[in-house]
Amino acid sequence: MAHTDNLTMRRVLHREIAGTIGLLTDEHDFRAMRRYRSFTFDDHRTYLQQVEALLKNRAAQGTHTTVALFDPQEYADYCAATGLDPDAPASRSRFTAELAAEGPSIPYDGRPLTDLVPELVEAAVRQATWDYASTLLARAGTCATCGEDLGRAAFTRASALLVRILDTAPPGHRHLVCSVSATPETLVAVLHADDHDGATELDESEALEFTTVLALGIATRSPGGLVMRTSAPGTSDRVYGWRLRGNGLEALTAGEVFDAYCTDVESGDLISPESGVDYCAPPDLGDDAPPPHRH
Repeated sequence: MAHTDNLTMRRVLHREIAGTIGLLTDEHDFRAMRRYRSFTFDDHRTYLQQVEALLKNRAAQGTHTTVALFDPQEYADYCAATGLDPDAPASRSRFTAELAAEGPSIPYDGRPLTDLVPELVEAAVRQATWDYASTLLARAGTCATCGEDLGRAAFTRASALLVRILDTAPPGHRHLVCSVSATPETLVAVLHADDHDGATELDESEALEFTTVLALGIATRSPGGLVMRTSAPGTSDRVYGWRLRGNGLEALTAGEVFDAYCTDVESGDLISPESGVDYCAPPDLGDDAPPPHRH
């Protein structure tokens, strides 16, 4: 009887243990892991099917599982830095545990992997964008004249500008995109915000990433822009935006917004405008934002 009770208690405790699985989302990463003899899968599709079956089984048992993006090169670098044997399941488990704590991950909620993987990849891209923008912002240094931290000043200004943009937007759903030209490629951040009874609801992580990219453009005076689309029941969608100019924002005219949305980037040919969309000039942001650093 005591033995049975112990087994029962262990099964109960097993459900209390949260887990993380590092997922190889594409064929290229999967092939990179096949060089390790302890990694016994030889077909990516079968691997994904087995992962999904495991996730469903754990969910059926009431066990919480987080899915993280497993990068073979980062894993190899991690093992080299820590002295772990990369061809050992225990090393992969340890790396995956740290992924869950530090890297992008999402909880398994019963959806098929075909729905989960794009969200996981998007989270990884957002994390990489934020990391890169934050690094460049930290390297902006200080003003030679007054000693002010240029990165911090740019972030403060970007935060205030974002608040003004949201405060002056019409009610409804707001979809914002900020792009900043950087090396080696353009950085893009997206923010979704909803207005409910005068209160703005948004994802804080998205807002932080968005503000950081905007701040980088301000601090480095890089070419870039910010556009917003607002949607509300019973009204036409409105699209407007600004270009990054100096260390602030300059409103685009209605014609410039129309040209940007209704011109094919590659061919230069005109594209028919969307029905029910108003391409317009943005609201006046006023002068409430902190002044730009002028030294």
